[in-house]
Amino acid sequence: MFTWMAWTWPTALVFIGLFSAMGILTALELKYPGGNERKGIFGLTTTRGDRLFLTCLGTSFIFLGWLGLVGMPLWAPLCIAIFWSILCFWKV
Repeated sequence: MFTWMAWTWPTALVFIGLFSAMGILTALELKYPGGNERKGIFGLTTTRGDRLFLTCLGTSFIFLGWLGLVGMPLWAPLCIAIFWSILCFWKV
């Protein structure tokens, strides 16, 4: 059934995490409408969805940059990406 893509557990976990984050944000939007707008350190007014997008985009660049410059293992960029996500939802 899923033979069109070489599914591995890490790939499945990325998609599960991404769709879970979108589901959580959807539930938060239904419970607290308005997107929790605020002005961050970049001077932009962002909502929860904007911050999730910036987190995903930044995380992708962190991992791609690490793979291009350093290679394996990927524990260090995972820690950097977690720090980036906390920073995005806290300050951006």
